[in-house]
Amino acid sequence: MAISPKNPNKHNFFGFVISKLKTYLFTGILVTAPVTITFYMAYELFIWMDKWTRSLIPPQMMTKGLLYYIPGFGVVVLISALIVIGVFTTGFIGNFFVRLGDFIVSKMPLISSIYSLLKQLFETVLSPKSQSFKEAVLVQYPRKGIWIIGFLAGSSAPELQEKAPVSENLLSIFIPTTPNPTSGFLILMPETEVIKLDMSVEDALKYVVSCGIVAPTDEKK
Repeated sequence: MAISPKNPNKHNFFGFVISKLKTYLFTGILVTAPVTITFYMAYELFIWMDKWTRSLIPPQMMTKGLLYYIPGFGVVVLISALIVIGVFTTGFIGNFFVRLGDFIVSKMPLISSIYSLLKQLFETVLSPKSQSFKEAVLVQYPRKGIWIIGFLAGSSAPELQEKAPVSENLLSIFIPTTPNPTSGFLILMPETEVIKLDMSVEDALKYVVSCGIVAPTDEKK
C-alpha cells in the first residue's frame, strides 16, 4: 500500500507564519523597549527623589499636620537646591570653597583620578561654553583600507604640533568604542587624512552605539 507524501505547502505555510510572528515580535520589542526603559528610569528617579525629600521632613511635623507632603515635591526641591548651589558657587566665596574642595580631593590617591575624570566629563557635556566634539569624521585606522568613525576634538596641542615629524596641521580625533562610546582613545592625524562628514555628531554617535544598525539620516543638520 503506497503512503501518500506529506503536504509541503502545509510546512511552508507554518514556517511563513512563524517567521512573520518573529518579525512582529522583534519589531514590537524594538519600538516599545526604549520608551519603556526611559520612562521606567525616569519614574524610579522620581520616586527616589520623593522618598529622599520625605525623609528630611521630621515625622512629628507630619503627624501633627504642621506640614503636608505633596507628591513630586522632591523634584522641585532638588532642582531648587541645584539652582541655589549654582548661584552660590558663581560668587567669590562659593568659588573659593569649590577651589578648596578641588585642592583637597586632588591630594587623595585614587579618588583624585576618579574625581578629575568625572568633572571633566560633566564639564564637557553640560557646560554651555563647552566646545565638546565639533564634527564627525572618517579616518583610516588602524591601517590603510580600514575606515572608522571618529569625532573631531580640535587641533592638537602646540607642543605636539611642533615636535611631531610632520609639516601639516595635526587634528585631535577621538575614536569611540562600540557599543560603549564613553571609552575610546585619542589619535593625532594629519588634517589631509581626515574626512569630515555631513552627518551630525548625534547621528554618528547613534550609529556607533547601535553597532551600525541605526543608519544616520540623509538630512544635513
